[in-house]
Amino acid sequence: MDLAKKNQVNALLPFYGPLLTDKQQSYLRSYFEDDFSIIEIAESEVVSRQAVSDNLKRGVEALNHYEDLLGLYRDSLSRQQQEQDLLAYVEKNYHSDQHLKQILDDLVNQEIN
Repeated sequence: MDLAKKNQVNALLPFYGPLLTDKQQSYLRSYFEDDFSIIEIAESEVVSRQAVSDNLKRGVEALNHYEDLLGLYRDSLSRQQQEQDLLAYVEKNYHSDQHLKQILDDLVNQEIN
């Protein structure tokens, strides 16, 4: 299995997995997260290897399509880089300002709603 593809699918699943069918989600998680083979998935689901393969292919295509349209993962990476740059700047230029560091830490670690 191509490691870059595996990493890409594992990165996109949290963002777009709920938009896939239940079978696609299950097969993608089994194949890419749990490292099950297509044969193992087919046997456990009592379906053909072709059915698993087709669902994997369509699922990966859908994840990539959603990312192309919405760019949530790309935006997340950009935000993470901006956060790291800001943290480094504050550490370099305001290293003794504990209050500023705490405010920044709270901001960086809060969930986006």
